[in-house]
Amino acid sequence: MQLPDDVTAAELDKDTRAHLLSLSRDRAELVARLLVMAGRLIDEDPEGAYQYAAAAQQLAARIAVVREAAGVTAYRAGHYAEAIAALRAARRMSGSDDLIAILADCERGLGRPERALALMADPAVARLDRAGRIETLIVAAGARRDLGQDDAAVLALQVPELRSNARAGWVARLRFAYADALAAVGRHDEARVWFERAAQADVDGETDAQERLDFYDGVEFFEE
Repeated sequence: MQLPDDVTAAELDKDTRAHLLSLSRDRAELVARLLVMAGRLIDEDPEGAYQYAAAAQQLAARIAVVREAAGVTAYRAGHYAEAIAALRAARRMSGSDDLIAILADCERGLGRPERALALMADPAVARLDRAGRIETLIVAAGARRDLGQDDAAVLALQVPELRSNARAGWVARLRFAYADALAAVGRHDEARVWFERAAQADVDGETDAQERLDFYDGVEFFEE
């Protein structure tokens, strides 16, 4: 694939570059540049990012971080089957369980919420850090909603971390998921409260919390 001249291997973080040392110098440089380009595009052009990461994967299929990059970009681009294949391979190679939440969400994307929930039962989930456990919880609640179990989704998200003061993206995502689940069961007064709390925590604009809050403030609901 063609790469802009200003894309250099030096832009790739040192830890990732270290994983490429088993490749020849020229191949390592090309793979690094492809990964840099994928990183540049991931937010604005996920499909383009996936194409670059997939090209890197063709050149370095035995390197876990490359497989992971291909899997994550495939996920962001909506290529869920390809994402699952790449992420499973990355997990086998690295021994890391950090990809469980994305794998489960890919199963949801393929219309298989039961498989997503089965992944949540993996003992490895308990070994994740707090951020990882919260991400799996959000995905599991989404799978419950996919199955029409909206009340169960609300209950699943009623965790102490909702009131965490941590400055982390998962706080906003958890609060948003909880607010959205409350709205789905018609508990709109509570939903508005949690959309507001999600917006307060969402300093990077990762969720639509502020838009949902604005909607609530412009619409009057009559709850039964």
